[in-house]
Amino acid sequence: MGVVGLPNVGKSSLFNLLTEQAAAAENYPFCTIEPNEARCAVPDDRYEHLCSLWKPPSCYPAFLFVTDIAGLIKGASEGQGLGNAFLSHIQAVDGIYHVVRAFENDDVIHVDDSVDPVRDLETIQAELCKKDLEIVEKAMAAEELATRKTAGKFKLSPLFNDTMAKLKTMLSESKPVRNGEWTTSEVELINEKLVLITTKPVIYLVNMDQKDYIRKKNKWLLKIHNWIQAHGGGTMIPFSVEFEQAVWDKREDPVALEAFYKEVGAVSTLPKIIKTGYAALDLIYYFTAGEKEVRCWTVRRGALAPQAAGVIHTDFEKAFIKGEVCAYEDFKALCNGQKSMAPIKAAGKYRQEGKTYVVQDGDIIYWQIGTIQKVVAKK
Repeated sequence: MGVVGLPNVGKSSLFNLLTEQAAAAENYPFCTIEPNEARCAVPDDRYEHLCSLWKPPSCYPAFLFVTDIAGLIKGASEGQGLGNAFLSHIQAVDGIYHVVRAFENDDVIHVDDSVDPVRDLETIQAELCKKDLEIVEKAMAAEELATRKTAGKFKLSPLFNDTMAKLKTMLSESKPVRNGEWTTSEVELINEKLVLITTKPVIYLVNMDQKDYIRKKNKWLLKIHNWIQAHGGGTMIPFSVEFEQAVWDKREDPVALEAFYKEVGAVSTLPKIIKTGYAALDLIYYFTAGEKEVRCWTVRRGALAPQAAGVIHTDFEKAFIKGEVCAYEDFKALCNGQKSMAPIKAAGKYRQEGKTYVVQDGDIIYWQIGTIQKVVAKK
């Protein structure tokens, strides 16, 4: 996930809190130039329970990779600020955390001299659409040139022409590609010919001051929500860098942290931000659990059993036999606080699955793999 927004809206501060890093977060535009990349563990009570039960020497949670991308400004698509480089950084991520500022603070400079998150949303969306329009126009020019070189032997297909025209119309009106209605053929063509920014999933993160976050009120929230709904919909998560920093400062003292939560009547939103970002990328994970290790293995939603086994080692996919599977919920309900799968088997909830099984989030799986055939080079 890439963290995107105007300068000084709290992007780098959020990145630091998510990933426990110390990326530059100074109060001036473009303090981040090269993208900072790090990963954060996906919080999960299921994983914590398995680790506490088995107590193995090694535990590996699922991770979400996060990129802190420098602030965009109006005109970025034409190279204003450091726009073109930043837009290429956004192009390289799989999803977007769009951070908008909904707090007043005279000590924190706003690039447009006033706080107006709806205007800021319009600015960022317009710049991303302009960049995608440029990508579409370049792709069209390249296809037309390639066709001309065949001296009439080949022509551009109606599907190509119609899809590109539809893309140009949408993007010229600052409408993201993800908001369009597309046929399967059009989607396949777009994925084959283009790498666009506005096809990526977006989660809108509204950065408020601590007071507004605690009282769950801010004059911009409804306006931001209405803007999001009018522009294709999406997930909006209010949060506060100021509040999260206060939580972070108490991380070494659980008693003080619990007292702080009780006093203010609010808790950290970072776990929700991480889990929502992970889900937006269409990712799930299954568990392997035993005496030596508890680990989460990330796969795409809809992955079949052999592909899921292959994330452990490519040979596991090639020599796949079957998986022995139980759902985490069944395991927790039936294990009686023990490590054994015997109660789960006795209840008929431990099953064998073959190559067509679609792995589910939270499955606990033991793979059975055949003999790996070694290829011997002929002399």
